[in-house]
This record gives sequence, C-alpha cells and structure tokens, in this order.
Amino acid sequence: MDEGQKFVLANGNQTFVCQVRDSIASMGVPSWDGYHPLNYATPLLVLQLIIISIVSNLVNLCLKPLGQSSIVSQILGGVLLGPSLLGRISASAAETLFPKRSLVPLETISIFGIMYYIFSIGVKMDPVMMIRPGKKAGVIGACVFLVPVAVSIVFVQILIMCIKMDKSLVASLSPFAGTQALSAFPVIACLLTELELLNSELGRLAISSTMFSDGINLVAVAVAISILESKGDVMVAVSSIASSAALGAAVIIIVRPVMLRWLKCTQEKNAVKEKHICAVFVGVLVSGFISEVIGQHFFLGPMLLGLAVPDGPPLGVALTSRLDSLVSGLLYPTYLTVSGIKTDVFAISFETWWIISAVVMCSCMAKIVVVMVVAYFFNLPAQLAFVLGLVFNAKGINEMIIFNLWLQNNILRYQDFAAATMLVIVVTGIITPLIKILYDPSGPPLSNKRRTIQHIKPSTELKIVICIHNQDIVPTAVNLLEISHATEISPVVVLAIYLIELVGRTAPIFKLDSPPRTVGPNSPRSAHISNALRHYEAQNETLVTVKTYTAISYLETVYNDIVQVALDNNANIIIVPFHKLCGIGGSLASVNCALRTMNLNLLEHSPCSVGILVDRGMLQGTITVLNSREYYHVAVLYIGGPDDGECLAYGARMAHHFRVHLTIIRILLFGNDNARNRKFDTDLINAVRQEHRANNRFEYREVVVRDGVDLTGALREMEDSFDLILVGRKHQDYSLLKGLQEWSEFHELGVIGDLLASTDSTGTTSLLILQQQMVRGALMSSTPNDLLTVVLDPKT
Repeated sequence: MDEGQKFVLANGNQTFVCQVRDSIASMGVPSWDGYHPLNYATPLLVLQLIIISIVSNLVNLCLKPLGQSSIVSQILGGVLLGPSLLGRISASAAETLFPKRSLVPLETISIFGIMYYIFSIGVKMDPVMMIRPGKKAGVIGACVFLVPVAVSIVFVQILIMCIKMDKSLVASLSPFAGTQALSAFPVIACLLTELELLNSELGRLAISSTMFSDGINLVAVAVAISILESKGDVMVAVSSIASSAALGAAVIIIVRPVMLRWLKCTQEKNAVKEKHICAVFVGVLVSGFISEVIGQHFFLGPMLLGLAVPDGPPLGVALTSRLDSLVSGLLYPTYLTVSGIKTDVFAISFETWWIISAVVMCSCMAKIVVVMVVAYFFNLPAQLAFVLGLVFNAKGINEMIIFNLWLQNNILRYQDFAAATMLVIVVTGIITPLIKILYDPSGPPLSNKRRTIQHIKPSTELKIVICIHNQDIVPTAVNLLEISHATEISPVVVLAIYLIELVGRTAPIFKLDSPPRTVGPNSPRSAHISNALRHYEAQNETLVTVKTYTAISYLETVYNDIVQVALDNNANIIIVPFHKLCGIGGSLASVNCALRTMNLNLLEHSPCSVGILVDRGMLQGTITVLNSREYYHVAVLYIGGPDDGECLAYGARMAHHFRVHLTIIRILLFGNDNARNRKFDTDLINAVRQEHRANNRFEYREVVVRDGVDLTGALREMEDSFDLILVGRKHQDYSLLKGLQEWSEFHELGVIGDLLASTDSTGTTSLLILQQQMVRGALMSSTPNDLLTVVLDPKT
C-alpha cells in the first residue's frame, strides 16, 4: 500500500483496519501527489483532541444556563461529532476527522486518562466512610443498591415473559438491569460539586451513603467481571475472584504502610518528594496491568491504589493537583466524548428504545421510593428524601465504562449501546435542573429573631462565631476577642471555625474538635489554633467558653456550615477574615477569591450580624491586649444607619475593658442633613456618652466634610492613630457616598471600609467592617432605648 492508504473490512459488529505500519508521524504540509497529514496517526490524534476539547466546552457553555452538568455536555459533544450529526451532514468530513482506524489510539489515550481519573477519585474517597458510614447513611446506601437491582431484574423477567423481543436484546437486558443499581461516588460527587451542594445536609448524606454503596458496588462489579471474563469456566472465575482479593490484601498490607511512611517523612520535611509522586504514578499503571492480567477491568487496581493513599494534604493534595488539570480537563472528557462518537441515535430501534427506557424508569422510581421509605423511619423531610432519590439516579462515567466493556464483549449491540448512552444523557439532563428547582443550596432562611450586639440583653452571653483561614490571623482573633470584654454578667462564648480549603479529597468534613493533649512542631495547624484559643479561655476562666471546629470544604460553599453553627448556637455576630492578607508595611496582598465568595454569601444569608476583619498587622503579637500595652486605641466611625449603630454598640462594649481607649468619630456630611435622622443619631450617641461620662478612656469627636476630597483626607488622618477602627458597611443614603460608591473596589466593605482598606493606603490600622443582621432583606431597626440596654456598666 502507498503512504496513507488503508483498507477497512467490516463483518457484523467487527471492523478490521489495515494500514501502513510507518504511518505514525507526518512529513509536512499537504501536497499535490496525494499526501495528507491526517493520513498519519499523530497529527490526526492531536487534531481530534483539539476538536473534542473545543466542541465539549462549547456544548457545556450552551447548556450551563439550562442547569446541565458537564457529563451531559461531554457525552453530547461526542454524539454531535459522531454519525448522529456530523456523519449525517458530511460523511466525508466525519470519515476524515474520525475514521475507524483512529478510534483505537484515541480510545487508548482516553483509557489512560480514565485510569488516572479513577485513581484520583480513590485518593479523594475516605475508606473509613465506606466501612463505617453511620447508621442512616449505611441503611440508605445498602437499600439504594439492593432494592433497585432486585426490582429491575424482576421487571426485566416480566418483560421477557410478556413481550416478544429480539434474542440479542433479551440477552443484554439482565446485565443492563444490573447496572441500574449503580450510585457511583465519582458521578454523584461531581454533580454535587457543580450544584454547590457538598456542604448541605443533602450533600453530606448523599456522599456518605454513596461511599458505602460504592464499597458494595466495587465488590459486586469485581465478581461480575470475573464471571464475565471467564466465559462460563468456573475455575477461571474463582481464580479471578481470588486474585482480586489478593490484590486488595496486598494493597492493604504492603502499599498502605509504605504510603503512611512517606506521609510521615513528608510532614517532617514539609515537602513531597518528586520520586514518591513518580513512584505512585507508575504504580497506577502497574496496578492497571495487574488488574487486566487477573481477569479484572483496568479500573480496579487504580481504585484500590487510590484508596491506599492518605487523602488531603500533603500527599493526597500533591498527587491530585498534578493530575486534575490534564486528566480531569482533557483525558477524562475525551473518554466520554469517544463514547458519544460511537453512538448513532438513528440506529436505535423503537423496540430497543422503549424497553430499555422502561427498565431505566423502573429503576429510577425504585430508588426514589426506597429512599423516601427509609427517610420516613429516620424522620427526614419528604422533600429532602425525594431530592436525595434524584441524586442517586445521576449517571455518568461508571455507567459508560461498563457499557463500553459490554460493547467490546458483544453483550450489547451497537443500537443497545446507543440507547443506553442516550438514556445517560436524558436521565442526568432531567434530574439536574430538577434538583436545582426542588432544593435550595443557599441554606436556611434568614432569622426573624434579633441576633445582634446592639439588641443583646445585658444579662445574656455574647456569642461570637469567628472564622480563621490562616494561622497568622490567630493573634488578631485572640486580641479582638479579649477586647470584646467578657464579664460575669455578660460572658463571651467563642465558636471558632478553622477553614481548610478542600483539596485532595471530595467529601467535605465539618467536625467539633477535641482539646489537643500535646502540641508540638509537627502537630497540625488546627491543633496550634485550638491551643491558642484554649489558652485565651484559661486566662479568662468562668468568663469565656471556647468551642473549636474544623471545616474542610470548598470555601465558596462552606458558608452553609457557618450559618448552621450560628443558628444552632444563637450567635450574635459572625467575624470572617478579609480575602486579602496583610503584607509588608501594612499593605494588603495574597488575594483569595474563594474566601471573598464565602464572605459575600455570608453577608447575604447570615442569621446574625457579620463582621469582616481586615488585619493590617497592628494587632499581631503573641500576647493578649491585657498584657501587651497600656492602652489599646479603638475608633468607631459613625455616619448613620443600622450598621453604624451596630459598630457603636460593639465599641461601647469594648470601652468597658480597662485597656481600651475608645474614640467615637461622628462624620457629618455638609448639605446632607436631615433633622429626623440627625436627632435619631444624636440620641444614640448621647446614650453612649452618658453611660461613659466618668470614663477617662472615652472620647467623642465630630468631623464635617463637604466633598469626597474632605472625606478621603479625614480618613487618611485616622489611619495610624488607632489600633482598630469599627465602621459600618452601609450608611444612610447620602449623595456624596453614592458618588464614591462607583469607585469602590470591594463592595462587601462598603464605601468607607473600601477607602480605608484601599491598596494605596499605607496605614497599619486594622479594620472591622460590620453589617447588622438582615431580616428578609431589610436591616434591623435601631432605637436609643435598644442601645441603652447594651451599654453595660461593670458596677451594675
């Protein structure tokens, strides 16, 4: 044959391709003598990967506004590139871009991606949750696996007895019904992540139940594949099952201890060795090879190896971060797209379509019903149970792996494979928007009860939820808690949440920490943070109570957990760090956009007041305010509005601390005076002044500004005069502030807060921007009498 020439012989479902053995790499641009680069494997493969990536991303861009998941977009992109559309529009173009001879190398490349993707999923899974998921999750996971498969198989037998159908369809129906029991962890974790539901009650229950169900699935699929590959030979099937068990035991006895030894070495030296990463990646290939040798599918070994790797930082994070971009971004979608390319919707007969659709519908209804029945006995809301049943019906990569395996072994015909693939698209395409409609991921509704500092009763506890993302902010947090002034009349309850960004694992974790016994240099950061807060509690014995939590989650969605803690404990305020950290000379740097998203969500959904702490470094230190200096200077900027009223109340409480010097600075905007508002604000301030009339650490000032230049100048003069400035996020509707608002960079700080925290500021004063509790979109009202109940005199 000449270069680029090939012969294709078709015989039923089998296709034989003959081509030149040297047609790997091309020799240049097309020429007139018939030479073309796409007749060579390398340029054709590269072009196919480019086209697949572009088309799947374009389809995802179009379907995302409709609430569709990426799985639907990737499979549908392949359907568009296959005989269903491109082959119908231009058979020559389809044959040029995706000839039959090219599908083997393309699918081989994508299989390598699937191996590493399955390994990555194994790393992110928690083996403990697969074995001990908890009573509720365990019952749901077992029932979701056992009941649907039993119902589907019985339903299939009834169909076979009652309806005359093709023999090949009869042979494929029972195995197909068995796949309907799958509630695969990779699929559900991906779906919940895209829907931002991982931190919700639904997400936690679905993840823990699916992990347990996946443990059962893994064993069941391994046994099924052993029987399938044995082709009826009992001894071969038994030896394959025994070999699979031996592989699992080797991973537990040999591989897992080695991984733990590497982890200990990594923690001591604070770095993951490159040779360890390379060894694990080679191990993925070795485990896949062993799986194939013992008669299993290639995914078993990588999954077991992934489960052996300690999840989370540092080893799990290092491995998954290396894999995610290439594997999850290119090779994994390629496998789904190749499955779509092999799908011809016009080859599906009506008989095949409606029978397979009936089996899928029966399984879907069985999952929903069984989840709702189990939920009834566990007193779960019916709506939550129904949506959970929808989540368990999500389909994706696991189903496509099995369908491709069965197509390869002639268990499925091409039209059966096409029908099964299209049903994956249809089912997932229907349930995804339904979940969005029926389940609100924004968390519980805003509370109608007053949960603010301004409206707290004199004889009740002040409850503060404080979120810590970086260990450097701990001294700032401790000092801020110290000046919040815990007394016997009004003690302080601190609910500290250590935020860890979810990397190297899929299941989020939110737990109440137990006090660390000993804290050493190799202890986790959460132990150091907890130890610092416990030390603060010990210094204020009987006056302060501290509870510490650890939240390992995506920062964009962890606000659900924070809101729940605030609701459960009737918190008065949530304090969160600003998404920019303090740099040299008080400048702000190190932007964390996910942290900013969390803050914005909290401002919208918080059931109590919210404070954003901008740490400019002045509060840094290893000792508390009580022992660090003679006076700690705090300023309250007051313009007007409920948020400023909250600042005034918090500042008034701080002023009772014998180390705090409080200055109230009232900013009067010239020409924007309103007699009613002015009297209201004056009464609030006079209430505080009257309470602190004998306090020589209390000061009151008034500053009149005429325009934005005056206001900016007045704020700049305050930068280095105080250790901490309290300022409201929103103020009364003044035209001057509306004009400045257009120039604000971070609207979560408000106009004044943004000016004080701007990047061109050289001051080192820390800021606390407060938003008073919102109820159904409106701020709590403030009255002078309310404020008078807040200002506590230590002598009373």
